[in-house]
Amino acid sequence: MYGADALRACAYLLGNLVAAIGGLLFLPHPGAAGDWADRRRSAARRWLGVPSDSSPTTRRWLAINALTGVPAGLLALLVVGNIVVGVVGTTAWWAFPPADRPRLWFDVPVDDWGDALSFGIVQVAGLGAVLCLLLPPLARAQTRLLAPSRAERLARRMATLTRTRADVLDAHGAELRRIERDLHDGTQGRLVAMTMQLALARQAVREEPDTAESLIERAHASAEAALAELRNVIRTIYPPILADRGLPGALTAVAGRSGVPARLDMGELGDVPAAVETVAYFTVVEALTNAAKHSGASAATVAVEREGGRLRIRITDDGTGGADEARGTGLAGIRRRVEALDGEVTVDSPAGGPTAITVELPCGW
Repeated sequence: MYGADALRACAYLLGNLVAAIGGLLFLPHPGAAGDWADRRRSAARRWLGVPSDSSPTTRRWLAINALTGVPAGLLALLVVGNIVVGVVGTTAWWAFPPADRPRLWFDVPVDDWGDALSFGIVQVAGLGAVLCLLLPPLARAQTRLLAPSRAERLARRMATLTRTRADVLDAHGAELRRIERDLHDGTQGRLVAMTMQLALARQAVREEPDTAESLIERAHASAEAALAELRNVIRTIYPPILADRGLPGALTAVAGRSGVPARLDMGELGDVPAAVETVAYFTVVEALTNAAKHSGASAATVAVEREGGRLRIRITDDGTGGADEARGTGLAGIRRRVEALDGEVTVDSPAGGPTAITVELPCGW
């Protein structure tokens, strides 16, 4: 575990060293500079577990990384380079001409196996300790230096709230138009037909009872169809299963009928607002549907827990990964619903899998 963390930290620091040098070249080109900084932010999230949005504006990021990335990256390069020299000097010193043989600690020449084993092992072990013990905290410290200022966080928060509120208004208007269209084209038409059929049946009930009975049967069928359509409209607004069984029961049913075998792990949730329950429900439904349709997964896990005033939902699957919001796989819809409630969405789906979608929703204190 320490070795893997050290290698990831070393790769991150070396990448930031390259970014520090390349960023100076990209400064006159804001678009390229932004792409360059975004890649490093993604690396921080992927290798160090730092959220990808916890970075300042591009120019400030490039400037701070130029000051911190060069010394930290050079230290990582020095450590890794001398480990390589130590391994080569220990195992293959004899293959070099005497004048070109590797030198180890304090520029000590290696001329026999005794020198190679003693100095080489000490060099590799010492620098390996530096690699494992110093570079991971150094990499995390650099990410903290690269974190945004309070003003930048506030500005970003305001921009996010402005965008999500606009999305909510657009989505609300579209939803009202859809409901109106569904009621007008479906339910209202059936109710009008049923009214006409009942009026004709009332006129024919005495003189043509058979015709009246047929009209009443048709009116009854129209009433049942209108009722089914009303239920479908209501289900898209607030799933009845939430009202009947609450969020735990609703998610149990969703996991049970999922196209991918799904395990549900749920802690004590307490009282959850109806709006939060609805978003949580549709998030799990959409995520499991995506896993069944697109990922080729054989198993999924849904974990739901509450920590104080936050409801956290994590959906994972063992599929092929590569989930991309731009491809219209439902992730954009999940994000719109979650951010409308001032929540957060994190998607981790590298090519080859697995995929993990983490959603956090505020639900009171």
